[in-house]
Parts: sequence; C-alpha cells; structure tokens
Amino acid sequence: QVQLVESGGGLVQAGGSRRLSCAASGRTLSAYTMGWFRQTPGKEREFVAAISRAGTTTHADSVKGRFTISRDNANNIVYLQTTSLRPEDTGAYYCAAVATSYNDTPKRRSDYKYWGQGTQITVSS
Repeated sequence: QVQLVESGGGLVQAGGSRRLSCAASGRTLSAYTMGWFRQTPGKEREFVAAISRAGTTTHADSVKGRFTISRDNANNIVYLQTTSLRPEDTGAYYCAAVATSYNDTPKRRSDYKYWGQGTQITVSS
C-alpha cells in the first residue's frame, strides 16, 4: 500500500504558475503509474495528467501545453508543473496511484486505487 500527500497549492493570479508535489510513502514510487485529477464543487473529478512507470505521459486536452507531469522515483515524488493558469483551472488537485502495466497511462478515476487528500489551487482573474 502507498500513502500519498499533495502540496504546493495556493492562490495565484491568472497567467501565473504553481508546482504541485505528491510525496509517496509506504512503497517505492517506481512500482506505480501516477495520475493527477482535479475537482470543483458540483463537478465530477476530472483527469488532468498521468505518467506511466516507463515515464510515458499523457495530458488532458484542456491543460496540454500548459501543465506537465513528471516523476522523481529516487525521491518518491510526482510533480505537476502548472503554467499560464486560468480561472477555470481552480479546484482541488488530487494525486493518485495504481500498480498497472509498464506503459499504461489510465485516464479514468476508477482506474486508480490510491488517492491523496488533495491540494487547492485558486486562480484569480
């Protein structure tokens, strides 16, 4: 079992950047595919980005070119670098993990087994 803790959220002006971190403990990060999701009140939790055990990445169309997921297996951390933030990026950002195929980058919430508690990004216009 792996425990996930997100950090790095905060209040930022439109056009700004934040780097979110997800620290894993309990098991080595290299055993998991990692994902980032986000949620706003009244909406479903939506996929943002995923990175496979092989390092293959995929990003939602809404964030492509602005957000980048990466992983540091040596330090058991996954990052989500956000840039050119927009008010519609506001939400709670969640880190998730699943032990799956080496090159797999699942996009469904139900594909992931472990979740962090989330970190809030609020983008002001």
